[in-house]
Amino acid sequence: MSKARITREEALAYHLNPTPGKFEITASVPMTTQRDLSLAYSPGVAVPCEAIAAAPDTAYDYTNKGNLVAVISNGTAVLGLGNLGALASKPVMEGKAVLFKRFADVNSIDIELDTEDPEAIIAAVKLMGPTFGGINLEDIKAPECFIIEQRLKEEMDIPVFHDDQHGTAVICAAGLINALKISGKKIEDCKIVLNGAGAAGIACLELLKAMGARHDNCIMCDTKGVIYQGRSEGMNQWKSAHAAKTDARSLDDAMKDADVFLGVSAKGAVTAEMVASMAPNPVIFAMANPDPEITPEEAHAVRPDAIVATGRSDYPNQVNNVLGFPYLFRGALDIRARAINDEMKIACANALAELAREDVPDEVAMAYGRKLAFGRDYIIPTPFDPRLIYVIPPKVAKAGMDTGVARRPIVDMQAYTQSLKARMDPTASILQGIHARAKIAQARMIFAEGDDPRVLRAAVAYQRAGLGKALVVGRDADVREKLQTEGLGDAVSELEIVNAANSPHLDVYKDFLYERLQRKGYDHRDIHRLATRDRHVFSALMLAHGHGDGLVTGATRKSAHVMELINNVFDASAKDGAVGVTALLVKGRIVLIADTLVHEWPDQEDLATIAQRAAGVARTLGLEPRVAFVSFSTFGYPVSERAEKMHQAPKVLDQRNVDFEYEGEMTVDVALNPVAMAQYPFSRLTGPANILVVPARHSASISVKLMQEMGGATVIGPILTGVNKPIQICSTVSTVNDILNMAVMAACKIG
Repeated sequence: MSKARITREEALAYHLNPTPGKFEITASVPMTTQRDLSLAYSPGVAVPCEAIAAAPDTAYDYTNKGNLVAVISNGTAVLGLGNLGALASKPVMEGKAVLFKRFADVNSIDIELDTEDPEAIIAAVKLMGPTFGGINLEDIKAPECFIIEQRLKEEMDIPVFHDDQHGTAVICAAGLINALKISGKKIEDCKIVLNGAGAAGIACLELLKAMGARHDNCIMCDTKGVIYQGRSEGMNQWKSAHAAKTDARSLDDAMKDADVFLGVSAKGAVTAEMVASMAPNPVIFAMANPDPEITPEEAHAVRPDAIVATGRSDYPNQVNNVLGFPYLFRGALDIRARAINDEMKIACANALAELAREDVPDEVAMAYGRKLAFGRDYIIPTPFDPRLIYVIPPKVAKAGMDTGVARRPIVDMQAYTQSLKARMDPTASILQGIHARAKIAQARMIFAEGDDPRVLRAAVAYQRAGLGKALVVGRDADVREKLQTEGLGDAVSELEIVNAANSPHLDVYKDFLYERLQRKGYDHRDIHRLATRDRHVFSALMLAHGHGDGLVTGATRKSAHVMELINNVFDASAKDGAVGVTALLVKGRIVLIADTLVHEWPDQEDLATIAQRAAGVARTLGLEPRVAFVSFSTFGYPVSERAEKMHQAPKVLDQRNVDFEYEGEMTVDVALNPVAMAQYPFSRLTGPANILVVPARHSASISVKLMQEMGGATVIGPILTGVNKPIQICSTVSTVNDILNMAVMAACKIG
């Protein structure tokens, strides 16, 4: 599998487009009329102001305080880049803010403080306390981070959490619980060695001791060796608190017979000899970024019995803070907590450990392209597990309630869990899933329109994302020139440029095409022109002969015209059972609309086939299909000849004995709105439809474009299904990302 590669240009473009930065603020209330404005600001806003002045806790009811976290840094320890200063840390803090939203629906604002004075930071954060429900400190160097966090925790009445310390500690603890379970050891009996006495390392050891690890069984090392009782060089109060009574003086000494190694230090800090000297079934958490203290391959070469975790996503058992901080804050905010204490952190670690031991749902396995099961290579849940949002926060909230830090305890925990499930945005996990599957597939993707800069940029992105090999159809000089113009001149050597002039298979292609078209008025000269001058046909011929695994086209020509050309090579017409399915992603929902590409005016038999094809697409996306045949009438009223075929289509499916839910005919609101659907208790749908089969291609096109332009929907498709090779046809207004998504669909053989 090829590794993903991100260039400097791509990273800068991501932060520049479509607007600078990574998030914006949108209103959650109507702001249309004069009355709306009068309620939002003066004079209506005076009423909640007076209510809050009289009862300060009502700020959680009348403002966004209860779901708002500040991400605060001074930029003195930015990632592995060191002291870049407050302003340069802003991209990281914006990134942290959007992770809060993406994973736990927590609103967040980044604040960069331009000072290295701990007292100034403490004063500034305290003064901002009334605005926020919680404070996330980030990328502040040690030892100042310890001082700042401790003082703020003592002096503020909202949670203050330094994620660099406690986030790593919580995930590390979760993984260790399961690693020790597999190796049959108890934490109180384990010899634990920590290398790296910074913020994260000290927090890891403190949490493990709170969970039962014995002080003198825990040996902390820094760049000067073991931190032992009596050492004076390079010490401070935080290191001294963990000085052990031991004769070991070096990391090499400490590692002998160790049960657990925790590394938050530097690449290569641990040798194979050190690992070989560890106790049976050693646990190695090599968490240095971007490269671990020792790689899993190096560790397993000398100790096949080792359980290894790293901070990297390309190895099993990734210690990733995103498994912790969003859900810790979600649980804390939902009880209006005064703090995030050790009990809440331990509850989070235990919940994560328990989740990893449970059966992994198919959609999670689909997202990662492999079957996941509790064991040596799966001791920590994956970041895109959709269960995290409703499993972790309730355990955190309960621990907060049990320890007395909750202002508003949750009365009905079952209802709370259900409300958390409703916060999940399924679209992100679906897209993550198909990208993961595409990465495993490593498809050779044919990009037919190498004369278009968008297509070239998508092809480069496909290649550099490690998804497979990009084959670009175009003239060599033209492709090189366009890539140079786009600032991607270095990508020329990465792509494979293909055309009729350099293909050794042209004669085979022409023979095949002549065989298909000779009785349709084409002679040999026509065939030669078609195969050599039309890149859509040439690309389709490549795919038909196995010289690529998938095809993306349509960015420069109307889809109807492209379909005509494709049909010269493949059987992709309505009578062949081909169907176009478009996915609409909007406001956390995904709805498929069909047929958006092939059938002009389908009859009831065609509509039933369209429903079956769309259901197949839904399942490959990880959705359980619920089909609605939509019209302007609902279950026979008002009566109309135009609606009759929509009324009859479900009866056709009855005869075909399909294995998915379907119903109709009905209006769109009945199909999508549970309140409207409740008026028809006899409906066979168990929930809102996720597939809408429409009466004709023109209505499908109108629906999709209206949702795209007016509703802000993200459109993927039309996805061509019912053809024996993966072909995806973009629209002429497709962005680079749209084209890339279609390539990923083709790679996953969705269709």
